[in-house]
Amino acid sequence: MVQEITDKNFEKEVLKSTLPVLVDFWAPWCGPCRMVAPVVEEMAEKYNGRLKVGKLNVDNNTLIASQFEVMSIPTLIIFNGVEIAERIVGAVSSSELKAKIDDCLK
Repeated sequence: MVQEITDKNFEKEVLKSTLPVLVDFWAPWCGPCRMVAPVVEEMAEKYNGRLKVGKLNVDNNTLIASQFEVMSIPTLIIFNGVEIAERIVGAVSSSELKAKIDDCLK
């Protein structure tokens, strides 16, 4: 299940999560974001129980987007606690994202 991440719940849902967290920084008007959305949802199902997956709308949550210097969307960041394990900018294929997640879960 893909969870909505906001400026308000980011610390609790991402930084204090017991699981690694994939956060999709996106906006509704972004074409490449819409292309990558099904891939993000697929990863949420595939890694259920091993990885938390969330989406953060950068238009509504500018504080977190600027804190992590998200300049282009989509940006996918895999957090392991407070550490950034991986940052992917731009649309990505399912196999490419899976490989990055697998590396982070080792």
